[in-house]
Amino acid sequence: MDVTDKQSVVIIGGGPAGLTAAWELIKDGGADRYDVTVLEETHEFGGISRTVKHNGNRMDIGGHRFFSKDDRIMDWWKNTLPLQGAPSYDDKKLNREHDMEPGGPDPEVEDKVMLKRHRVSRIYWNKHFLDYPISLSVGTLKAMGFKLTMVAGFSYLKSMVHKLPEDNLENFYINRFGRKLYSMFFEGYTEKLWGRHPSEISADWGAQRVKGLSIMGVLKNAFQKLLPKKRDNSEVETSLIEEFWYPKYGPGQLWETVESNCENAGVKVVTDAKVIEVRQQNGHISSVVTEAADGTRTEWNADQFISSMPVKDLVEAIDAAGVDTEAAATGSKAAPEAVTEVAEGLPYRDFVTVGLLVNHLKLENTTDIPTLGNPPIVPDCWIYVQDPGYKVGRIQVFNNWSPYLVKNVDDTVWIGLEYFCEEGDTFWNMSEEDAVKFAISELMRMGVIEKPEDVLDSHRERVKKAYPAYFDTYDRIDEVIDYLDGFGNLYCVGRNGQHRYNNMDHSMATAIEAVDNIKSGKATKENVWSVNTDQSYHEEK
Repeated sequence: MDVTDKQSVVIIGGGPAGLTAAWELIKDGGADRYDVTVLEETHEFGGISRTVKHNGNRMDIGGHRFFSKDDRIMDWWKNTLPLQGAPSYDDKKLNREHDMEPGGPDPEVEDKVMLKRHRVSRIYWNKHFLDYPISLSVGTLKAMGFKLTMVAGFSYLKSMVHKLPEDNLENFYINRFGRKLYSMFFEGYTEKLWGRHPSEISADWGAQRVKGLSIMGVLKNAFQKLLPKKRDNSEVETSLIEEFWYPKYGPGQLWETVESNCENAGVKVVTDAKVIEVRQQNGHISSVVTEAADGTRTEWNADQFISSMPVKDLVEAIDAAGVDTEAAATGSKAAPEAVTEVAEGLPYRDFVTVGLLVNHLKLENTTDIPTLGNPPIVPDCWIYVQDPGYKVGRIQVFNNWSPYLVKNVDDTVWIGLEYFCEEGDTFWNMSEEDAVKFAISELMRMGVIEKPEDVLDSHRERVKKAYPAYFDTYDRIDEVIDYLDGFGNLYCVGRNGQHRYNNMDHSMATAIEAVDNIKSGKATKENVWSVNTDQSYHEEK
């Protein structure tokens, strides 16, 4: 193909969606057909899926299970980092057996490898550790007591008969769990996560994130686990998945590998490139302007544009470009006032992780699952702190995600405390020293550690626009979608690019759909926006 026939594509953002789009365009000789440029605002890749390195330890921002009911995504991951073919360090130490990939790499020798992991997550509530998702196990019933269990049971039965209109997240949860369990395990945690009461949040969030999860779903899952036939993950509701894959050095390792693969195949990757203007002509996007930290500006022209930047920022960048007289004559125009109003009002929840390296946890492993450490640690990947008496939302135990995330995995425990906040609020603006002190005090009150001296090292990481939120002007987001879709050569992908709280696999799927549209010339973008809107995507195959 003659070089003049190549299509130029500019991709905004080097997170999962942006890098997936780049690879989908360039793989299998795509460099002969597409001239691809990725513009990344920071110097890191993976967005919220990156891995932060600190003094020999690695922190997974947010925690990422590599699991999808979309076989395209599972194959994509496995082709990037092959599955382990020999036991990992903790597999050996704990005499743990699971299926190995024939011919797969040895994690003790090779770095580019995906581990097979087993998920354990529990809820911390009223100084008790309960199953997550909440289940009617002996431990739960014992922690709740007979009277509370009966109240919760009758409350649930009432919810089965009397359904509330699902016009907000509160009613969505009550319909599935009953008012009592909702008030105990969902109301306070949801308000902690979003900074809003569930009655103010769209039910879309629940419909997307927990889909078919309910008391009946939990009970069905518990019963089926007792059966001798081993189920495939595709048969299990996503929120209940217990087995998953995980890169040896955390999720960022996968995206760093993808970025390297893209560059080697011909993609131009530019860091320190914040998009500040999006210019248009004849109803299409004609170019974007980036600004580096030193103020240097660069204009990037292309035939096609794929954006994973926040919708709010994208519309602002279109407006920032302005429309001159010549452009106006060709039909170019700034965003309508109503669209700008909706975009500016789209809310986000920001995120702080406080990593603490401790010499041991005060918690006793009361499960039958063997763990590393001396003394052994608890087996949890996550501990959900659904007790409203604490600001921390979740605690990650990085040792259990991958032993290779921890420099001295036998003698130290590397944990991450996840706090939900807003950029600029009191917690966000805390000094790192004060944030660490706050986290330590919460752990001591919870009984997770005994004294401040148990903490050997710490690191605070802040993440802007981590979670697109479903309130304020969100109920009018279709106005923004219609406006952006009016640019025939602009595709919005990913979590922030669509203002949708997608999992990593869904973000990747939006990018794959967008690239398919570019390759096929499909005009509609409905397939790009419809990823993760069909309930069956999560629940069945």
